[in-house]
Amino acid sequence: MNTNWNDPNFQGFKGESPFVRAKKVRKPRKAVGTPVTRTIINIVVTLVFAALYFYVVLPALNFKAGELYVFVLLVCAVYALCAIFTSGFQGEGWKGYFGFLKKQCLVPLIIAAAFILTAVVGSVLGWQVIRANDYRDLLTVEDGDFAAEVEEISYSQIPMVDKNSAVKLGNRKLGELADMVSQFEVIENYTQINYEGRPVRGTSLRYGDWIKWFTNRAEGLPAYLIVDMVTQNVEVVRLDEGIRYTTAEHFGRNLYRHLRFNYPTYMFDAPAFEIDETGHPYWVCPRMDKTIGLFGGTDIIGAVLVDAVTGESVYYDVADVPTWVDHVYTAELIMQQYDFHGTYINGFINSLFGQREVTVTTEGYNYIAIDDDVYMYTGITSVVSDESNIGFILSNQRTKETRFYTVAGAEEYSAMDSAEGQVQHLHYQATFPLLLNISQQPTYFMALKDEAELVKMYAMVNVSQYQIVATGATVAECESNYRQMLANNNLIEEDESVLPEEELALTAPVTGVVAEIRSAVMAGETHYFISVDGVWYTSSASALPQLILLNVGDTVTVRAYAAAGGIAEPLYSVEVAEALVEEAIENAE
Repeated sequence: MNTNWNDPNFQGFKGESPFVRAKKVRKPRKAVGTPVTRTIINIVVTLVFAALYFYVVLPALNFKAGELYVFVLLVCAVYALCAIFTSGFQGEGWKGYFGFLKKQCLVPLIIAAAFILTAVVGSVLGWQVIRANDYRDLLTVEDGDFAAEVEEISYSQIPMVDKNSAVKLGNRKLGELADMVSQFEVIENYTQINYEGRPVRGTSLRYGDWIKWFTNRAEGLPAYLIVDMVTQNVEVVRLDEGIRYTTAEHFGRNLYRHLRFNYPTYMFDAPAFEIDETGHPYWVCPRMDKTIGLFGGTDIIGAVLVDAVTGESVYYDVADVPTWVDHVYTAELIMQQYDFHGTYINGFINSLFGQREVTVTTEGYNYIAIDDDVYMYTGITSVVSDESNIGFILSNQRTKETRFYTVAGAEEYSAMDSAEGQVQHLHYQATFPLLLNISQQPTYFMALKDEAELVKMYAMVNVSQYQIVATGATVAECESNYRQMLANNNLIEEDESVLPEEELALTAPVTGVVAEIRSAVMAGETHYFISVDGVWYTSSASALPQLILLNVGDTVTVRAYAAAGGIAEPLYSVEVAEALVEEAIENAE
């Protein structure tokens, strides 16, 4: 054979090229046992995987839960992989694998195909394009009259701190407890509830790590925390029997796992830590349902109340939930439902073209206690972002009763910027505001915090005219300044600029020694803070000029506004004790 390719007579190689590596022939793998044995092995491995996956991931066994479809498809895939390895399969390409599946894994293949088809059909049936009216009707919104229905509330009902500040206060309090700080940490969910007529945030503890869990689990968590959102006091409530069920527990005492094993078909929204009227801790676990198609139209149909100590659980339909419960509907769910309501108010086509009367919620929300219930507040704005609101909604977190109030004015973040601008030299940051009724004027109320997330001042901003901004070291001072500004701008009568009588109630005279004096310039005015018998009092120098003459060690008699709240009690009067005054006069003579 002529192999010289330089020879003009060379006609090429016959057969395989000598430069091409011969294809390696794979040796067929030996199948495991008999067909029955292989099937048993495949089923056992698949069941072990399914059990472990279910224990860790906790999918709801409900055709309306997306995680069920992922679970089933993974189980079918594991069975197919096991079948490939146990059978000694040597197929080529996708055709080979598909043919093998039809032969060896027909049942899992049919199950997977059925679930995929169900998911596709269910998604189509819940498509917003064809079910826009159903999404709109998820939330019933009634019109309300702001001045008539939103009453002026007392200082004892106004939350002065937000969640971030509550976290700081709670961690600081726990750090003061030598018997707890080394073993436990705080779960930073801090559910806002109305407890004994006051807004508070409550949360459970958790174990610091696995070792601390192992050594302390028998006794359970010894306490929970309550942060008073008015006074900023933090109470550590110690329990006779420890908490054993939390969202941070392990194994069977983990709240999510406890719920799944007791209610395998239920879908749950985020659980909320609450306490009943006796102070006993519970977890309120809202039960969700998909009301449009298979996966659309999320709503709440009931709630499971889990005793945080014993784990005992009771299910209630949404209409039968006990009245002490404050959180059945989450703020996020209500805002989502309102966005559907506002977007599809005039149909799907209008939501895209024309957008007549289309409205959505603003980015943030807050809570306020009204009539022993907790209401969620958020602003409503047009679909076109213009930094202004057309109104706001108040929604009961237990019943979902929702009212819309037409109050045109500044969007919340614009009001926050206005408040921060008043104290820009102090670099304070405003919390997301609440909407209050101050002398029939819709008013944004917010706390002003320093970099340590501690409340230092308060601000009130008129919704309609957000250039009207008042600040104060206490709520009483802030409101007094705000009312005066309203009167100056002819929004209220001059006699309405005086604080209501119940807010002007005075404490009994207190006589004590001045332990400490501090001063600060706020909004261009000097404010003095004095500590008497462990209580801080404050006033501006213009209101009480005698504060300038006080010294540490002076014995004084003070009176303050009883219902004012805040970081320090606002002074009504301060006088040096008469005996000292007489002594000073005698010495001078």
